[in-house]
Amino acid sequence: MPGIAPRYWMMIAALGLVWGATFLLIKLALEGITPFWLAAGRIGFAALLLGAIWGWRGFKLFRGEANWPSIIIIGILSTALPFMMISWGQQHVSSGFTGVSMAAIPLMVLPLAHFFVPGEQMTLRRLIGFSIGFAGVALLIGSKAFETSGAELEAYGRAACLTAAACYSVSSILTRRLPPADPVGLAAIFLVIGCFIIFPAAWAAEGPPVMPDTKTLAIAAILGLIPTAAANLLRVIVVREAGPTFMTLTNYQVPVWAVVLGAVFLGEDLPPSMLLAMGMILGGLGLSQFGKLSRLFTKGG
Repeated sequence: MPGIAPRYWMMIAALGLVWGATFLLIKLALEGITPFWLAAGRIGFAALLLGAIWGWRGFKLFRGEANWPSIIIIGILSTALPFMMISWGQQHVSSGFTGVSMAAIPLMVLPLAHFFVPGEQMTLRRLIGFSIGFAGVALLIGSKAFETSGAELEAYGRAACLTAAACYSVSSILTRRLPPADPVGLAAIFLVIGCFIIFPAAWAAEGPPVMPDTKTLAIAAILGLIPTAAANLLRVIVVREAGPTFMTLTNYQVPVWAVVLGAVFLGEDLPPSMLLAMGMILGGLGLSQFGKLSRLFTKGG
């Protein structure tokens, strides 16, 4: 299997930081806007931005054979549906459980990639590495990961979070299997499809939108620009060119950054087990990608 170019390692490092910081921004934005309309605003802003860039590039999409059924399914599974599942589920579960749910994505992708993506076969080392990383995330989050929230609909909330993780996993596999296509066009069309789902859903669940204050609008714009538009484009590039299994390395970074940034900017507790958990996460990721890391450093980066 060929090595992974340094630019892809930089992309997943950037995605880990950006998506880790997203939780902080969402917490601030939700002080002035409802969850579904925040998700709709993010997806809508990102769709307009990437749509404009896509149009400037001539609305190029498939380079030959088209696969619109898969495009529509991916658009739903990678944007609107998981956004709604997480927004609803977080009302009924602990934040720790949500973090562990997202960290479970690599363990879901691994068997799917083994059967459906050529060159992504599961190995014992890769499975052990991802399992160690997952254990590190559970240790990082601590007892909050599985403690009860006391909510009446907690079981359904947990199911919603795990459904969101499954959506991201399946959409990554389907994205990899698409025929040759323009990455900007793919990222844009996924978001446009998401808009057709999230806006009616937000209206049905929360009523017509209310104009938020300037601070909330600014945060929503940042969320649409960086962790939605830019990060969605990077995600498409990494999945298409480096593979869905490699892309899942991002999911173990996100809880680390979320905990660190929450401690720095919101004064949240920094768990004493942080260093051990980070060691497990990095060690697990290193073990799962040992061959690619070896080739990277053998080539001198």
